[in-house]
Amino acid sequence: MTSHPIHVVGGGLAGSEAAWQIAERGLPVVLHEMRPVRTTEAHKTDGLAELVCSNSFRSDDWETNAVGLLHAEMRRANSLILAAGDRHKLPAGGALAVDRDAFSAEVTARLTSHPRVTIARGEIEGLPPEDWDNVVVATGPLTSPALSSAVRALTGEAELAFFDAIAPVVHIETVDETIAWRQSRYDKAGPAGTGADYINCPFSKDEYEAFIDALLAGDKTVFKQWEADTPYFNGCLPAEVMAERGRETLRFGPMKPVGLTDPRTGRRPYAVVQLRQDNALGTLWNIVGFQTKLKHAEQVRVFRMIPGLGQAEFARLGGLHRNTFLNSPKLLDTELRLKAQPRLRFAGQITGVEGYVESAAIGLLAGRFAAAERLGATLAPPPATTALGALLAHITGGHLLEAEASGASSFQPMNINYGLLPPLETAPAAGSDGRKLKGKERGAEKKRIMSRRALADFDGWIETTGRAEAASRAVGADAAS
Repeated sequence: MTSHPIHVVGGGLAGSEAAWQIAERGLPVVLHEMRPVRTTEAHKTDGLAELVCSNSFRSDDWETNAVGLLHAEMRRANSLILAAGDRHKLPAGGALAVDRDAFSAEVTARLTSHPRVTIARGEIEGLPPEDWDNVVVATGPLTSPALSSAVRALTGEAELAFFDAIAPVVHIETVDETIAWRQSRYDKAGPAGTGADYINCPFSKDEYEAFIDALLAGDKTVFKQWEADTPYFNGCLPAEVMAERGRETLRFGPMKPVGLTDPRTGRRPYAVVQLRQDNALGTLWNIVGFQTKLKHAEQVRVFRMIPGLGQAEFARLGGLHRNTFLNSPKLLDTELRLKAQPRLRFAGQITGVEGYVESAAIGLLAGRFAAAERLGATLAPPPATTALGALLAHITGGHLLEAEASGASSFQPMNINYGLLPPLETAPAAGSDGRKLKGKERGAEKKRIMSRRALADFDGWIETTGRAEAASRAVGADAAS
């Protein structure tokens, strides 16, 4: 049976990671990607693992940030996505940001050259063929209508959806750096940074108020009737939607000026818009946190009101697309198999995780589960004390338990966060130096302890599963001979 390929449908972050994990376990895999035969409203290239929104994998701090912890665990699990991200990282303060084109090219090259990976270009219309006995569906939030309809018909579930938005990208030579300046918040240097990794555009109070007025009044994309009740994901709200929630919302969100000092005045500005490097050459920079549903002409007009961007030229304007995801706690088992048809596993954003890293993480697990099944082994899930285990537990059952306790009934996309991990039995009262902790210090120490626990438990899981996989391969080799 190990000569029969495992099929992975979708060449995004999750599908690419799943295919890599399968191939690295000595098994043949066919990775199906419909682009360029069929395009989507958000993708621009036919490259694998194309980043269509931000170029940031968010914080790389494994000690006190849950997504940084997820980075660390995935590196220990030989993640292709993290390896490519590390190789093509850009300055971004404490975050792991990447050159999106070089990153995609790296993933594409490594999968294309892998001796056990076959890349098949073309759309899988409807459900995968019945003779595909082991399939990972990682079609992402932009799943083709034919496949979405087939899954919906198979499960009997109404389609769930939310809107996701894309931020604009500007050419660096059109940024006025006599107004804007380079600095990371609190001068923090990240994986590839220097402490001056962002371009900051400062606002006075009057400039901020005029900018908010323009955002609110700007001509926006009008939803179709069937889209009217589709919610936004809170982690990717359009800037104008945040402004509608209150005039100060942006100033306490992506435009918060904390940790920054305008060198022209020596003071913290009233508000600030930050630009983050988008490619290795440093020629393109994206407007951080400024996803938008403004029409294109309005984006140019409104965003040129940002101090320092008065003559900005845009390499890409923002946009809005409709994403879909499954009611995973009801439809999937603990190995990400579709209960109605267990030959199908699901991975990535379609399972109800949100974020690049979370999507790739579920792809990593789906690939390992699929490989173990092909090898005749049973792979235990990562411990719930780990970031990977907690994320898996949430989307495959944790939400149902939470809903029963709270009376809630909806399942929405989720980023990794410490709230998904089991709490410590005893909260820390003192630091390693014996000094009593208060407030934020106590919270940070609690996260450090949870992160150290997570990595210790994850290392144990990696060692145990590695032995089990090796034993299964040996049994398979003996049977074949």
